[in-house]
Amino acid sequence: MLAEKQALILKEVAEGTGAEIGLDSDRNGLQTGIRLWFADLERSRSPLVTLRPTGLHRFEARLTFGNFAAATIRQMQKAQEEEVQLARALVAAVAVNARVTITSGQILSNWLVDGGAFSIIAEKKAIDGRFGEEALVATCRELVIPILAAMAELYGYDPIEELQPPDQEALMEGAVRVQAVKRRERNPRNRLLCLRLHGSVCVICGFDPLVAYGDAGTIIEVHHLQPLSLTREPRPYDPSTDLVPLCPNCHRAVHTRRPVPWTPDDIRSRFRSDA
Repeated sequence: MLAEKQALILKEVAEGTGAEIGLDSDRNGLQTGIRLWFADLERSRSPLVTLRPTGLHRFEARLTFGNFAAATIRQMQKAQEEEVQLARALVAAVAVNARVTITSGQILSNWLVDGGAFSIIAEKKAIDGRFGEEALVATCRELVIPILAAMAELYGYDPIEELQPPDQEALMEGAVRVQAVKRRERNPRNRLLCLRLHGSVCVICGFDPLVAYGDAGTIIEVHHLQPLSLTREPRPYDPSTDLVPLCPNCHRAVHTRRPVPWTPDDIRSRFRSDA
């Protein structure tokens, strides 16, 4: 049944993680599963997430590593504290909808990838119509994507949109600052986590694009309350307080003040619902 939905699963996971994803079938268990990995690493060198039906109304997503992933693991172990905290927050978000078990008795708040035997198992129960498209999309978003996104954050996938061409004006204004903002605003892992933590309603005006526009309403944007371009020293990163969802209008309003944007409270105090 899962094999028939490979295209759907591949699309969801690639968009959710911001990484190029490889996929094949896994027939090692009692029921055939789908195995996903970072395509540019090759399966044997990548973190692997296997999605498999279990019981009658369950899915299990299991993170393992390929047989030759030692170099990949070493790179992940060099991740900065901000990336580590974001990865942990992504996995913690899985526990909202599933039972999560981490290898060697590690816990959600301070786990580390400590070697090739490291694993994360997330099981979601009571899934009605689990092979239907709607249920599979939800399962990917709740189990597979956050786990692989956490690994992508540790490994260092940066979905940066390059400036083409890099003209002189952009260089004079500071291309590094612009690039950092682009990375953090466009990073699909930040978007995934922000919406998981705060929902899709703009924290300033209360507008919910999904309610207003349906399938065309995936336009909510992610705002960093502390501009990374102004951060001089590394600091602890708390996704629950550093990220907020804003509608495009409010997000643009926040950034009309530079270099320090308006706060959501600043804009909310100016907002007129009858305007």
